[in-house]
Amino acid sequence: MLSASQLLDALLERARSVTATETVAVTTALGRVLAVPQTSAITVPPLDNSAMDGYAVRVADVAAAGMKLPVSQRILAGTVGQSLRPATAARIFTGAPVPPGADAVLMQEYCYAEGDDVVINALPRPGENIRRAGEDIEAGAQVLAAGTRIGAAEMGLAASVGLAELPVFRRLKVACFFTGDELVTPGVPLAPGQIYNSNRYTLAGLISSLGCELVDLGIVPDTLEATEAALARAAREADVVITSGGVSVGEADYVKAAVEKLGRIEMWKVAMKPGKPLVYGRVNDADFIGLPGNPVSAFVTFCLFVRPFLLKRMGAGNVLYRAFPVKADFDWSKPGARREFLRARIQNTGGVAIYPNQSSGVLTSCAWADGLVDIEIGQTVRPGDWVRFIPFAELLS
Repeated sequence: MLSASQLLDALLERARSVTATETVAVTTALGRVLAVPQTSAITVPPLDNSAMDGYAVRVADVAAAGMKLPVSQRILAGTVGQSLRPATAARIFTGAPVPPGADAVLMQEYCYAEGDDVVINALPRPGENIRRAGEDIEAGAQVLAAGTRIGAAEMGLAASVGLAELPVFRRLKVACFFTGDELVTPGVPLAPGQIYNSNRYTLAGLISSLGCELVDLGIVPDTLEATEAALARAAREADVVITSGGVSVGEADYVKAAVEKLGRIEMWKVAMKPGKPLVYGRVNDADFIGLPGNPVSAFVTFCLFVRPFLLKRMGAGNVLYRAFPVKADFDWSKPGARREFLRARIQNTGGVAIYPNQSSGVLTSCAWADGLVDIEIGQTVRPGDWVRFIPFAELLS
Protein backbone atom coordinates (compact mmCIF):
# COMPACT_ATOMS: atom_id res chain seq x y z
CA MET A 1 0.00 0.00 0.00
CA LEU A 2 1.06 3.55 -0.66
CA SER A 3 1.17 6.02 2.20
CA ALA A 4 -1.21 8.98 1.98
CA SER A 5 1.69 11.29 1.12
CA GLN A 6 3.00 8.92 -1.54
CA LEU A 7 -0.43 8.64 -3.12
CA LEU A 8 -0.91 12.40 -3.26
CA ASP A 9 2.53 12.91 -4.80
CA ALA A 10 1.91 10.19 -7.38
CA LEU A 11 -1.48 11.59 -8.34
CA LEU A 12 -0.13 15.11 -8.80
CA GLU A 13 2.69 13.76 -10.97
CA ARG A 14 0.05 12.25 -13.26
CA ALA A 15 -2.24 15.29 -13.35
CA ARG A 16 -2.12 16.84 -16.85
CA SER A 17 -3.48 20.35 -17.03
CA VAL A 18 -6.03 21.11 -19.72
CA THR A 19 -4.62 23.38 -22.42
CA ALA A 20 -7.67 24.67 -24.29
CA THR A 21 -8.73 28.17 -23.29
CA GLU A 22 -11.65 30.51 -23.75
CA THR A 23 -12.42 34.11 -22.91
CA VAL A 24 -15.25 34.82 -20.48
CA ALA A 25 -16.76 37.94 -19.00
CA VAL A 26 -15.44 38.80 -15.55
CA THR A 27 -19.03 38.54 -14.28
CA THR A 28 -19.07 34.83 -15.21
CA ALA A 29 -15.48 33.97 -14.25
CA LEU A 30 -16.18 32.76 -10.70
CA GLY A 31 -14.45 29.42 -10.10
CA ARG A 32 -12.54 29.44 -13.38
CA VAL A 33 -8.75 29.17 -13.66
CA LEU A 34 -6.84 31.99 -15.31
CA ALA A 35 -4.81 30.85 -18.32
CA VAL A 36 -2.74 34.00 -19.00
CA PRO A 37 -1.27 36.51 -16.51
CA GLN A 38 -3.10 39.82 -16.35
CA THR A 39 -1.44 43.22 -15.99
CA SER A 40 -2.89 46.62 -15.27
CA ALA A 41 -2.89 49.36 -17.88
CA ILE A 42 -3.72 51.96 -15.24
CA THR A 43 -2.56 53.19 -11.86
CA VAL A 44 -4.89 52.50 -8.92
CA PRO A 45 -5.81 54.88 -7.45
CA PRO A 46 -5.10 57.19 -10.39
CA LEU A 47 -4.68 60.28 -8.17
CA ASP A 48 -4.02 61.01 -4.52
CA ASN A 49 -7.44 60.84 -2.91
CA SER A 50 -9.11 61.34 0.43
CA ALA A 51 -9.64 58.40 2.76
CA MET A 52 -12.24 60.36 4.76
CA ASP A 53 -14.98 62.91 4.56
CA GLY A 54 -13.39 66.08 5.91
CA TYR A 55 -11.24 69.04 4.95
CA ALA A 56 -8.09 69.17 2.85
CA VAL A 57 -5.53 71.62 4.20
CA ARG A 58 -1.91 72.69 4.07
CA VAL A 59 -0.26 71.54 7.30
CA ALA A 60 1.73 74.77 7.44
CA ASP A 61 -1.53 76.75 7.51
CA VAL A 62 -2.74 75.14 10.76
CA ALA A 63 -0.42 76.36 13.47
CA ALA A 64 -2.72 75.55 16.40
CA ALA A 65 -5.96 73.77 17.20
CA GLY A 66 -8.99 76.01 17.05
CA MET A 67 -7.87 77.90 13.97
CA LYS A 68 -10.45 79.10 11.46
CA LEU A 69 -9.90 78.83 7.70
CA PRO A 70 -12.15 79.93 4.85
CA VAL A 71 -13.51 77.06 2.74
CA SER A 72 -12.41 77.82 -0.81
CA GLN A 73 -13.95 74.85 -2.67
CA ARG A 74 -15.98 71.67 -2.36
CA ILE A 75 -14.69 68.46 -3.96
CA LEU A 76 -16.91 65.42 -4.47
CA ALA A 77 -15.76 61.95 -5.53
CA GLY A 78 -15.62 61.89 -9.31
CA THR A 79 -14.63 65.54 -9.62
CA VAL A 80 -11.22 67.21 -9.64
CA GLY A 81 -10.69 70.37 -7.62
CA GLN A 82 -8.49 73.38 -8.18
CA SER A 83 -5.13 73.97 -6.53
CA LEU A 84 -5.68 74.79 -2.88
CA ARG A 85 -5.08 78.48 -2.19
CA PRO A 86 -2.82 79.19 0.80
CA ALA A 87 -4.55 79.71 4.16
CA THR A 88 -7.79 78.06 2.96
CA ALA A 89 -9.37 74.61 3.31
CA ALA A 90 -11.27 72.46 0.81
CA ARG A 91 -14.37 70.53 1.83
CA ILE A 92 -13.63 67.03 0.52
CA PHE A 93 -15.38 63.67 0.48
CA THR A 94 -14.12 60.09 0.58
CA GLY A 95 -12.52 59.06 -2.71
CA ALA A 96 -12.28 62.59 -4.09
CA PRO A 97 -8.89 63.66 -5.50
CA VAL A 98 -6.84 65.72 -3.08
CA PRO A 99 -6.27 69.18 -4.59
CA PRO A 100 -2.71 70.15 -5.49
CA GLY A 101 -1.10 72.02 -2.62
CA ALA A 102 -2.97 70.15 0.12
CA ASP A 103 -0.87 67.73 2.15
CA ALA A 104 -3.37 66.43 4.74
CA VAL A 105 -7.05 65.69 5.17
CA LEU A 106 -8.63 66.22 8.57
CA MET A 107 -11.66 64.05 9.23
CA GLN A 108 -14.85 66.03 9.69
CA GLU A 109 -15.22 64.87 13.30
CA TYR A 110 -12.27 67.14 14.17
CA CYS A 111 -13.79 70.17 12.45
CA TYR A 112 -17.00 72.14 12.35
CA ALA A 113 -18.43 74.55 9.82
CA GLU A 114 -19.05 78.15 10.81
CA GLY A 115 -20.67 79.98 7.89
CA ASP A 116 -18.21 79.91 4.98
CA ASP A 117 -15.35 78.94 7.30
CA VAL A 118 -14.24 75.79 9.06
CA VAL A 119 -12.90 75.61 12.60
CA ILE A 120 -10.12 73.03 12.89
CA ASN A 121 -9.82 71.44 16.32
CA ALA A 122 -6.83 69.15 15.71
CA LEU A 123 -3.35 69.58 14.32
CA PRO A 124 -2.97 67.79 10.97
CA ARG A 125 -0.02 65.54 10.17
CA PRO A 126 1.60 65.47 6.72
CA GLY A 127 -0.06 62.80 4.57
CA GLU A 128 -2.86 62.21 7.06
CA ASN A 129 -5.89 60.45 5.49
CA ILE A 130 -4.45 60.67 1.98
CA ARG A 131 -4.39 57.55 -0.20
CA ARG A 132 -1.52 57.95 -2.62
CA ALA A 133 -1.75 57.42 -6.36
CA GLY A 134 -0.61 53.89 -7.24
CA GLU A 135 -0.46 52.69 -3.64
CA ASP A 136 -2.63 49.73 -4.68
CA ILE A 137 -1.51 49.06 -8.26
CA GLU A 138 1.09 50.64 -10.53
CA ALA A 139 0.49 50.74 -14.28
CA GLY A 140 2.18 47.72 -15.89
CA ALA A 141 2.09 45.61 -12.70
CA GLN A 142 0.81 42.03 -12.80
CA VAL A 143 -2.44 41.81 -10.91
CA LEU A 144 -3.38 38.14 -11.49
CA ALA A 145 -1.01 35.25 -12.16
CA ALA A 146 -1.71 32.38 -14.53
CA GLY A 147 -3.17 29.47 -12.59
CA THR A 148 -5.17 31.71 -10.27
CA ARG A 149 -8.62 30.41 -9.37
CA ILE A 150 -10.98 33.31 -9.79
CA GLY A 151 -12.92 34.17 -6.65
CA ALA A 152 -14.97 37.19 -5.70
CA ALA A 153 -11.88 39.23 -4.73
CA GLU A 154 -10.16 38.38 -8.02
CA MET A 155 -13.26 39.41 -9.97
CA GLY A 156 -13.26 42.75 -8.19
CA LEU A 157 -9.52 43.19 -8.72
CA ALA A 158 -9.87 42.55 -12.45
CA ALA A 159 -12.69 45.07 -12.64
CA SER A 160 -10.68 47.65 -10.67
CA VAL A 161 -8.12 47.85 -13.50
CA GLY A 162 -10.76 47.90 -16.23
CA LEU A 163 -10.67 44.26 -17.33
CA ALA A 164 -14.06 43.19 -18.71
CA GLU A 165 -12.98 39.71 -19.85
CA LEU A 166 -10.51 37.08 -18.72
CA PRO A 167 -8.76 34.22 -20.58
CA VAL A 168 -9.45 30.99 -18.68
CA PHE A 169 -8.88 27.29 -19.18
CA ARG A 170 -11.88 25.35 -20.42
CA ARG A 171 -13.90 23.56 -17.78
CA LEU A 172 -12.64 20.13 -16.80
CA LYS A 173 -15.24 17.44 -17.51
CA VAL A 174 -15.67 14.93 -14.70
CA ALA A 175 -17.95 11.91 -15.14
CA CYS A 176 -19.36 9.94 -12.22
CA PHE A 177 -21.25 6.69 -11.88
CA PHE A 178 -22.13 4.54 -8.90
CA THR A 179 -22.37 0.78 -8.61
CA GLY A 180 -24.49 -1.31 -6.30
CA ASP A 181 -27.88 -3.00 -6.67
CA GLU A 182 -28.63 -1.89 -3.12
CA LEU A 183 -28.55 1.79 -4.13
CA VAL A 184 -31.78 3.73 -4.58
CA THR A 185 -32.38 7.32 -5.69
CA PRO A 186 -33.94 9.55 -2.99
CA GLY A 187 -37.67 9.90 -3.53
CA VAL A 188 -38.12 6.19 -4.30
CA PRO A 189 -39.38 3.98 -1.45
CA LEU A 190 -36.75 1.65 0.00
CA ALA A 191 -37.17 -2.09 -0.33
CA PRO A 192 -35.64 -4.41 2.26
CA GLY A 193 -31.83 -4.35 1.98
CA GLN A 194 -31.71 -1.11 0.01
CA ILE A 195 -30.13 2.24 0.91
CA TYR A 196 -30.29 5.70 -0.58
CA ASN A 197 -27.36 6.70 -2.75
CA SER A 198 -25.83 9.52 -0.73
CA ASN A 199 -22.44 9.39 -2.48
CA ARG A 200 -23.95 10.57 -5.75
CA TYR A 201 -25.03 13.82 -4.12
CA THR A 202 -21.92 14.27 -2.01
CA LEU A 203 -19.64 13.90 -5.03
CA ALA A 204 -21.86 16.03 -7.25
CA GLY A 205 -21.54 18.84 -4.73
CA LEU A 206 -17.78 18.39 -4.32
CA ILE A 207 -17.12 18.30 -8.06
CA SER A 208 -19.42 21.18 -8.94
CA SER A 209 -18.02 23.39 -6.18
CA LEU A 210 -14.60 23.17 -7.85
CA GLY A 211 -16.01 24.59 -11.08
CA CYS A 212 -15.84 21.33 -13.04
CA GLU A 213 -18.47 20.28 -15.57
CA LEU A 214 -20.24 17.26 -14.06
CA VAL A 215 -21.36 14.35 -16.23
CA ASP A 216 -23.64 12.32 -13.95
CA LEU A 217 -24.25 8.81 -15.25
CA GLY A 218 -26.17 7.73 -12.17
CA ILE A 219 -26.45 4.23 -10.73
CA VAL A 220 -25.06 1.31 -12.72
CA PRO A 221 -26.28 -2.30 -12.22
CA ASP A 222 -23.89 -4.68 -10.52
CA THR A 223 -22.73 -6.57 -13.59
CA LEU A 224 -19.41 -6.51 -15.37
CA GLU A 225 -21.10 -5.77 -18.71
CA ALA A 226 -23.02 -2.76 -17.37
CA THR A 227 -19.94 -1.47 -15.56
CA GLU A 228 -17.80 -1.77 -18.70
CA ALA A 229 -20.40 0.06 -20.76
CA ALA A 230 -20.67 2.90 -18.26
CA LEU A 231 -16.91 3.17 -17.96
CA ALA A 232 -16.41 3.26 -21.73
CA ARG A 233 -19.02 6.00 -22.10
CA ALA A 234 -17.59 8.02 -19.23
CA ALA A 235 -14.06 7.81 -20.67
CA ARG A 236 -15.35 9.07 -24.04
CA GLU A 237 -17.24 12.02 -22.59
CA ALA A 238 -14.98 13.24 -19.79
CA ASP A 239 -11.41 14.07 -18.85
CA VAL A 240 -11.67 12.32 -15.49
CA VAL A 241 -13.92 9.44 -14.41
CA ILE A 242 -14.78 9.03 -10.74
CA THR A 243 -16.71 6.12 -9.29
CA SER A 244 -17.79 5.17 -5.80
CA GLY A 245 -17.81 1.53 -4.72
CA GLY A 246 -16.82 -1.61 -6.56
CA VAL A 247 -13.07 -1.25 -6.11
CA SER A 248 -12.53 -3.80 -3.35
CA VAL A 249 -12.00 -7.53 -3.82
CA GLY A 250 -15.54 -8.81 -3.39
CA GLU A 251 -17.20 -11.05 -5.96
CA ALA A 252 -19.60 -8.27 -6.96
CA ASP A 253 -16.96 -5.52 -7.16
CA TYR A 254 -16.71 -5.02 -10.91
CA VAL A 255 -15.27 -1.53 -11.32
CA LYS A 256 -11.61 -2.48 -10.85
CA ALA A 257 -12.04 -5.42 -13.23
CA ALA A 258 -13.64 -3.15 -15.84
CA VAL A 259 -10.78 -0.67 -15.64
CA GLU A 260 -8.23 -3.45 -16.00
CA LYS A 261 -10.07 -4.72 -19.10
CA LEU A 262 -10.55 -1.36 -20.82
CA GLY A 263 -7.45 0.42 -19.54
CA ARG A 264 -4.92 -0.06 -16.78
CA ILE A 265 -4.59 0.25 -13.02
CA GLU A 266 -1.57 2.18 -11.78
CA MET A 267 -2.28 2.48 -8.05
CA TRP A 268 -4.49 0.59 -5.65
CA LYS A 269 -4.89 0.91 -1.88
CA VAL A 270 -3.67 3.60 0.46
CA ALA A 271 -2.56 3.12 4.06
CA MET A 272 -5.12 5.43 5.65
CA LYS A 273 -8.37 5.31 7.51
CA PRO A 274 -11.04 5.89 6.33
CA GLY A 275 -10.47 5.01 2.70
CA LYS A 276 -8.11 2.08 2.14
CA PRO A 277 -9.54 0.87 -1.23
CA LEU A 278 -8.72 3.71 -3.64
CA VAL A 279 -7.82 3.10 -7.27
CA TYR A 280 -6.10 5.25 -9.88
CA GLY A 281 -5.78 4.24 -13.49
CA ARG A 282 -6.30 5.31 -17.10
CA VAL A 283 -8.96 4.40 -19.62
CA ASN A 284 -7.93 5.67 -23.05
CA ASP A 285 -7.09 9.35 -22.46
CA ALA A 286 -9.25 9.72 -19.34
CA ASP A 287 -7.99 9.47 -15.80
CA PHE A 288 -9.89 7.04 -13.59
CA ILE A 289 -10.26 7.35 -9.82
CA GLY A 290 -12.24 4.75 -7.93
CA LEU A 291 -13.29 5.87 -4.46
CA PRO A 292 -14.44 3.60 -1.63
CA GLY A 293 -18.17 3.02 -1.29
CA ASN A 294 -18.50 3.95 2.37
CA PRO A 295 -19.86 7.53 2.53
CA VAL A 296 -17.23 8.97 4.87
CA SER A 297 -14.42 7.20 3.03
CA ALA A 298 -15.59 8.64 -0.28
CA PHE A 299 -15.88 12.14 1.20
CA VAL A 300 -12.50 12.15 2.94
CA THR A 301 -10.51 10.60 0.09
CA PHE A 302 -12.04 13.05 -2.38
CA CYS A 303 -11.07 16.00 -0.19
CA LEU A 304 -7.51 14.85 0.43
CA PHE A 305 -6.58 13.38 -2.96
CA VAL A 306 -9.12 13.99 -5.71
CA ARG A 307 -9.57 17.70 -5.06
CA PRO A 308 -5.86 18.60 -5.51
CA PHE A 309 -5.66 16.25 -8.50
CA LEU A 310 -8.65 17.91 -10.20
CA LEU A 311 -7.36 21.40 -9.39
CA LYS A 312 -4.06 20.63 -11.09
CA ARG A 313 -5.92 19.14 -14.07
CA MET A 314 -7.92 22.39 -14.21
CA GLY A 315 -4.67 24.38 -14.52
CA ALA A 316 -4.65 25.80 -10.99
CA GLY A 317 -1.29 26.77 -9.55
CA ASN A 318 -2.10 26.37 -5.86
CA VAL A 319 -3.62 22.94 -5.22
CA LEU A 320 -2.41 21.77 -1.81
CA TYR A 321 -4.31 22.19 1.43
CA ARG A 322 -2.81 23.68 4.58
CA ALA A 323 -2.92 22.24 8.09
CA PHE A 324 -2.65 24.11 11.37
CA PRO A 325 -1.58 23.14 14.91
CA VAL A 326 -4.51 23.05 17.35
CA LYS A 327 -4.76 21.78 20.92
CA ALA A 328 -6.72 18.56 21.35
CA ASP A 329 -9.86 18.45 23.46
CA PHE A 330 -10.00 14.67 23.10
CA ASP A 331 -8.22 11.47 23.98
CA TRP A 332 -6.93 9.09 21.28
CA SER A 333 -5.27 6.19 23.04
CA LYS A 334 -5.39 3.52 20.35
CA PRO A 335 -2.40 3.87 18.00
CA GLY A 336 -3.23 2.62 14.53
CA ALA A 337 -1.28 0.90 11.78
CA ARG A 338 -2.68 3.36 9.21
CA ARG A 339 -2.72 7.14 9.11
CA GLU A 340 -6.11 8.31 10.34
CA PHE A 341 -8.17 11.36 9.53
CA LEU A 342 -10.71 12.07 12.25
CA ARG A 343 -13.77 14.22 11.70
CA ALA A 344 -13.36 17.12 14.11
CA ARG A 345 -14.71 20.50 15.09
CA ILE A 346 -13.07 23.58 16.59
CA GLN A 347 -14.57 24.45 19.98
CA ASN A 348 -15.33 27.92 21.33
CA THR A 349 -12.31 27.49 23.59
CA GLY A 350 -10.04 27.16 20.55
CA GLY A 351 -9.38 23.45 21.05
CA VAL A 352 -10.56 20.71 18.71
CA ALA A 353 -12.99 17.89 19.52
CA ILE A 354 -13.69 14.77 17.47
CA TYR A 355 -17.02 13.21 16.58
CA PRO A 356 -17.82 10.36 18.99
CA ASN A 357 -18.37 7.77 16.25
CA GLN A 358 -15.57 7.68 13.68
CA SER A 359 -17.06 4.83 11.63
CA SER A 360 -16.70 5.24 7.86
CA GLY A 361 -20.46 4.82 7.46
CA VAL A 362 -21.45 7.69 9.74
CA LEU A 363 -21.98 10.56 7.29
CA THR A 364 -23.42 12.67 10.11
CA SER A 365 -19.83 13.16 11.28
CA CYS A 366 -18.93 15.01 8.05
CA ALA A 367 -21.86 17.40 8.35
CA TRP A 368 -21.05 17.99 12.04
CA ALA A 369 -17.32 18.57 11.53
CA ASP A 370 -15.50 21.62 10.23
CA GLY A 371 -12.25 19.80 9.50
CA LEU A 372 -10.07 16.73 9.94
CA VAL A 373 -7.48 15.87 12.58
CA ASP A 374 -4.51 14.13 10.97
CA ILE A 375 -3.23 11.28 13.15
CA GLU A 376 0.05 9.71 12.10
CA ILE A 377 0.67 5.97 12.25
CA GLY A 378 1.23 4.94 15.87
CA GLN A 379 0.33 8.36 17.27
CA THR A 380 -1.66 8.74 20.48
CA VAL A 381 -3.23 11.96 21.73
CA ARG A 382 -4.00 13.26 25.19
CA PRO A 383 -6.10 16.38 25.94
CA GLY A 384 -3.89 19.44 25.58
CA ASP A 385 -1.56 17.86 23.01
CA TRP A 386 -0.99 19.73 19.78
CA VAL A 387 -2.50 18.01 16.75
CA ARG A 388 -2.54 18.74 13.02
CA PHE A 389 -5.93 20.14 11.95
CA ILE A 390 -7.05 20.53 8.33
CA PRO A 391 -10.04 22.90 8.09
CA PHE A 392 -12.75 22.06 5.60
CA ALA A 393 -12.22 25.62 4.35
CA GLU A 394 -9.00 24.20 2.84
CA LEU A 395 -10.71 21.14 1.39
CA LEU A 396 -14.16 22.15 0.15
CA SER A 397 -13.54 25.12 -2.13
